[in-house]
Amino acid sequence: MSNPVQKSRTEFNKLQKRLRRNVGEAIADYQMIEDGDKLMVCLSGGKDSFVMLDILLNLQKTAPVSFEILAVNLDQKQPGFPEHILPAYLTSIGVPFHIIEHDTYSIVKRIIPEGKTTCSLCSRLRRGTLYGFAKEHGITKIALGHHRDDILETYFLNMFFAGKLKAMPPKLLSDDKQNIVIRPLAYCKEKDISQFAAIKDFPIIPCNLCGSQKNLQRQAMKEMLTGWDKQFPGRLETIFASLKNIAPSQMADTQLFDFVGLETSDNHEPGVISDDAGLDILAR
Repeated sequence: MSNPVQKSRTEFNKLQKRLRRNVGEAIADYQMIEDGDKLMVCLSGGKDSFVMLDILLNLQKTAPVSFEILAVNLDQKQPGFPEHILPAYLTSIGVPFHIIEHDTYSIVKRIIPEGKTTCSLCSRLRRGTLYGFAKEHGITKIALGHHRDDILETYFLNMFFAGKLKAMPPKLLSDDKQNIVIRPLAYCKEKDISQFAAIKDFPIIPCNLCGSQKNLQRQAMKEMLTGWDKQFPGRLETIFASLKNIAPSQMADTQLFDFVGLETSDNHEPGVISDDAGLDILAR
């Protein structure tokens, strides 16, 4: 008869290894971290950023390159925000950290009408504050805790509501060309992150800036993806893989492919069949 405690420990080890492997692969694929990097790990107090910090600290011990980690939290001065939790936790695990105090809460409340979604403005204000801090303190990479599901939700939000094929890149150069943003959890599933955070019992701080307000469109995308994952196992993996396997000539963006300049060639060998995706579909 199997020992429940041993079984639980074995399952946790598998989960931990899977997350570390996913993060390691994402870092390697996009060269997210290089020797001598000073990494600013943005810690919001949510499950994703806690897991990201935990895994990066572990990888720091075994990585073939040397890099620094500075955990940074932006205290936005929301009423009731437990200011002591993150400093106490980070001190207990011996991680260098800095708390940025910037009252973005009052700005958001002054500009956004009551009942409207505050996430977009809040995000822009946070980003600007973090970019400024990074530049002042010699940060070479800014690590955010977005995971695979965040990326897929953003992809479908842009497709359905903005008419764009656009998601969150695992690595990003800011518009002002002054900061590089990385997303080490890009290959990690949210359900793995949630399970890992629950087992580790991180001191989670919920975002209460919006109260009970929800981003209804993003929530709808989350529910759609969750339903697909249950009904069609493997579908989300395939969709995410498609983000890394784009064929511009098979889309319709004239900025990415020179459709106007297409010309026929006399060098086509007899008997060679074109891999035209549209014709392939029509032939089925």
